[in-house]
Amino acid sequence: MPAIKLVCHKLFRFCTRKIVFPLYYNLNTLKPLKENKVVFVELRLPELSNSFTEIYDYLTRGYNLELRTHFIKHGFDSNLSKYKSIFAFLKDAATAKYIIYNEASDIYGGMRKRKGAHMLCTWHGCGAFKKFGLSTKDKGFGDSGIEARLYPGHPDYDIVTVSSPEVTWAYIEAMGKESRKDCIKPTGVSRTDAFYRKEFIDKAYDKLKKEVPKSAGKKVMLYAPTFRGETKTARTPEELDIGMMYERFANEYVLLIKNHPIVHNKLMIPDEYKDFAFDVSKLLTTEEVICVADICISDYSSLIYEYSIFERPMAFFAFDLDDYFDNRGFYYDYDELTPGPVCRTNEELADAITDLMTDFEKSKYKEKIRGFREKFMCSCDGHATERIVHEFFGNDIEKYKRRNK
Repeated sequence: MPAIKLVCHKLFRFCTRKIVFPLYYNLNTLKPLKENKVVFVELRLPELSNSFTEIYDYLTRGYNLELRTHFIKHGFDSNLSKYKSIFAFLKDAATAKYIIYNEASDIYGGMRKRKGAHMLCTWHGCGAFKKFGLSTKDKGFGDSGIEARLYPGHPDYDIVTVSSPEVTWAYIEAMGKESRKDCIKPTGVSRTDAFYRKEFIDKAYDKLKKEVPKSAGKKVMLYAPTFRGETKTARTPEELDIGMMYERFANEYVLLIKNHPIVHNKLMIPDEYKDFAFDVSKLLTTEEVICVADICISDYSSLIYEYSIFERPMAFFAFDLDDYFDNRGFYYDYDELTPGPVCRTNEELADAITDLMTDFEKSKYKEKIRGFREKFMCSCDGHATERIVHEFFGNDIEKYKRRNK
């Protein structure tokens, strides 16, 4: 970035995050707090994401609350539209008794929690895989240490929901909650409740048949990598050799490709393989593809934690492991953590898939996945949403309960 443009960018960031946004929010906090108002804020997506949907639906079914949603679409909308959305959120949040987040941002990280208000973070991933937040300061992926302190990404949450007691330390570090360690709570993660509902799983298979008719009578191979690059220019890696996968597995499998939600540049599928490989990013939700996949190929995506609930085989295509470690890093040793074979080349990956699917039940990875699930997902039992709602709203939830006439 040219020097003048960089200076302007830094000045604009300082003025908006340290002066304009706080001033606008604080002015609106002079208005009375609305006791029954709940505000959800989505930073990037244009619709409510998984855990938000579970909580929103739970509250809608049983309680008389004013539920408000805001979609900032950071990185996916014009600046004018984005800033209109930011100011609308700040104004609404200023009078809400309950505010629910699922991602870090310097847009609201420095918000002062007004007296009587409560803040919940339903972090968008499970477990603790690749580093984020303050854990990445001074790395290629993160802010500098000075910027991280100047522009906090996380406000003063009452509760941050995580998938097991094992990972609380990582969230304390990433969110800078050393003085408020007790706010990180292993309540389970709302999005995982769907995996315990037979009706949801059955509908996922029905939707697969409708959206991907070629899947009929075949096993499902899921490729779900995390993004590469910065969040503003996120892309799907292109190193997977779809042609090789076709040659080795087309007779028995279809390949579903699920791009990360924030990517701008997606993996292209050559025309000659479009009866085998399908981009289902807009056709099936993450939860749906997890339900229907017979094997999952990933790299550094936290999706593997949710997938472990089904105790099915996984393989890891980590062609850029060394570079990724240097740029971002992991909370656990990668080779020890991953409950499946780690592959650096397409040939290794294809061989690993063949071996896994030949006799998975008797392989060492079956037990490793079970242990992985017990360690990192033990708080996810199908009742996380109920626990989170009662933990967050406390005794007040009873006064909002809808009474049958």
